[in-house]
Amino acid sequence: MIKLDILSDPICPWCYIGKTNLDRALEQVPDHPFEIEWHPFQLNPEMPPEGMDRKEYLEHKFGGRDGAAEAYAPVVEAAENAGLEIDFSSIPRTPNTLDAHRLIHWAGIEGRQTPVAMALFRAYFKEARDIGDTDTLADIADGCGLDAAMIRQLLQSDADREDIRARDAWAREHGVTGVPTFVVGQRHAVPGAQPPDLWIKVIEELKETEEK
Repeated sequence: MIKLDILSDPICPWCYIGKTNLDRALEQVPDHPFEIEWHPFQLNPEMPPEGMDRKEYLEHKFGGRDGAAEAYAPVVEAAENAGLEIDFSSIPRTPNTLDAHRLIHWAGIEGRQTPVAMALFRAYFKEARDIGDTDTLADIADGCGLDAAMIRQLLQSDADREDIRARDAWAREHGVTGVPTFVVGQRHAVPGAQPPDLWIKVIEELKETEEK
């Protein structure tokens, strides 16, 4: 197996699109060599714990309503091309994702990282849920086969907060400036939401290398 590390944030639409495109490729090559592990990267590490109104956040980030609309036009197009139906206008808040990253980390201990990561994407982008909320995160955990009561207890503590922050900082110190970033075999970085065809080519090249 070949390690495929995914640096991602659950509120990043390009991350959702990028993983969906990867999944399309993996469906076409079911004997792929990848073993996937998720890693934290917060797009908004300074976001208040309670989050903020999403329209206000986007307008502030992109310099007004028109700037936000212009910035999101290619996102909407890429989501549609990936087969994702996302009504961005229905998402009320931009959360702080530290707790969501803690949940992904704990899911990894149970071998449930990818189901939880994808459930977080769906909860935020398709169901417009607040994935910074403890009850929401516990419910997502429950739906993925984790112990919701234990997750709620952990979320109400400081467990692994500093570890997540340190791993985020490590990624930035090593040159990661945006997500998604995929790292193949702990050597080759593939940034951005790449199309399925590129991933199929990568997989074919890896399989050829393994056969030599």
